[in-house]
Amino acid sequence: MINNLRTQLAERRMVRQRSRRLAEELASYSTPAERQELDAILSRHTEDEIAELESLLNNQAVSH
Repeated sequence: MINNLRTQLAERRMVRQRSRRLAEELASYSTPAERQELDAILSRHTEDEIAELESLLNNQAVSH
């Protein structure tokens, strides 16, 4: 049981770190030209594939 809990906590930590790094990378697209480039990249993928990215971008837009 303790090993299972440790594994779950480690996995959650990795997910949070990955999400944080992804959010930082997305935030680096700050100029209008960079945002257009990002939008063009995202437009080549399905909604399911970019759902996490869209969520992070929406959160960043709200906080700015």
